[in-house]
Order: sequence, then C-alpha cells, then structure tokens
Amino acid sequence: MTVDKPIRVVLAKPGLDGHDQGAKVVARAMLDAGFDVHYTGLRQTPQQVVDAALRADADVIALSSMAGSHLPFCTRLKPLLEAAGLGGRLWVIGGNLPKQDHDSLRALGFKGVFQSGSRLDDICDFIKANRP
Repeated sequence: MTVDKPIRVVLAKPGLDGHDQGAKVVARAMLDAGFDVHYTGLRQTPQQVVDAALRADADVIALSSMAGSHLPFCTRLKPLLEAAGLGGRLWVIGGNLPKQDHDSLRALGFKGVFQSGSRLDDICDFIKANRP
C-alpha cells in the first residue's frame, strides 16, 4: 500500500497587509484536509515568499491578500518564482480581490483566485484537483 505524501503549501501574507485572521482560518482548513502547511506570517516580501517556498519544497504557493496591493505584489513575485524553478508549482491567491483583477491574476500564473468568503472546502478541493 502506498501513501501519498501530503501536499506542501506555503501560505504567505504579502506586503503591508496586516490582517491575517482569514489566512489562519484557511491554514487550519488546509491542515484539516491533510496538507502540510507552512504559514509565513505577516508582511512578506516577494523574495521572502520565494525563499519560504524553496525551504518547504512547496507544491503550492498561496497568498492571502486583503490590502489591495495584490497586482503589484504578484507582478514582482512571478519572475522570482520562475527564476527559482517554482514556475511549475500551483499558485493560488485569496482575499479582497476585485472581480476585475481576476483575469490579470490568472494571466500572471495564479490558477486559483478565491474571493473573501469562498468556501474552505472549495479552496482545498481546487488544490487537490490541481496539485502539480
């Protein structure tokens, strides 16, 4: 009998975003779903996200953004992830993300885009279905 290794997720709070209650709820749901979750804490730079993903050998790079700086942050993050060899990993983002930004986030490589209030099961199911 083979046992699948848990999906390794790095969950980060980008930039000056100081609201992390939702990220902690999502992290708990991911843990309950059997994921190996590494929460970075608040105020991460793009390079810190990359470094955390490399340290954890993350399958999934997840961001929780409530401060409205998601597009500039993700625009800076994308080339760093690619340069670090993390372009083939699953990138997801959730939080206060206006609908008009969803296509831009997907174009940057974020396959999963989740509004505040998304069902936790939907987030976990999406990750399971799209894991690299």
